[in-house]
Amino acid sequence: MRAKRLELLKEVVPKVTRFALLEATGGSDAARRNIPAAQAAAQVQGVKVQVVEVTTENPDFDAAFRIIANERIGGLIVVSAAFINLPLNRRKILPLVEKPHMPAIYAIVEYMEEGGLMYYGANAPDLFRRGATIVDKILKGAKPGDLPVERPTKFELIINLKTAKQIGLTIPPNVLARADKVIK
Repeated sequence: MRAKRLELLKEVVPKVTRFALLEATGGSDAARRNIPAAQAAAQVQGVKVQVVEVTTENPDFDAAFRIIANERIGGLIVVSAAFINLPLNRRKILPLVEKPHMPAIYAIVEYMEEGGLMYYGANAPDLFRRGATIVDKILKGAKPGDLPVERPTKFELIINLKTAKQIGLTIPPNVLARADKVIK
C-alpha cells in the first residue's frame, strides 16, 4: 500500500525526487516490514524515500518536519500507525503539512475530513460488510481459528481539490479520473 501511495503522489508531483515516510518509532513489525517495500517502489519510480520517525513518548512533530524541510523533501506519505493518526496528532500534523504547502497522501480517511490532500486505502464500508460476514459465520458455529485471514479487496482514492488549490497544485486529469471521490 505504501508503494501505491508513493506511486500516486509521484504522479501528482512528477518533478519531486525526495519523499518522506512519516513513521512512529516502536511501530508494528508489519509496518517495519513495509519500509523496504516503499524504498523498493521508490527505486522503481526513480526517487528517494526517507523514513522520518516520531517517538511515541513525547512526540515532537515539529522536529520531524524540520528534518523534512532540511532534507528538501517534496512529498509526504503519512502511514497508518495508530499513534500518528490519533485525532490529537492529526491536528498537529495537518498544519505542519500545510505551512510549506507539502503534497501529502494519507493512510486513513479521517485526514480528508480535516483538509488532507489525498487518501488511498481500503474502502471502510466494504471492510465492515466483510467483517459482518465473518461474525455471522462465527455466530453460526464456525471456529475463528478455522476461518481464513482476509485482506482488503476494494480500495479507494480520494482527492481534495480545495486543498490542492490552496497549496498551488494542479492534480493531473489522469489521476482525477481514477479518484473514487473528489472533494471540491
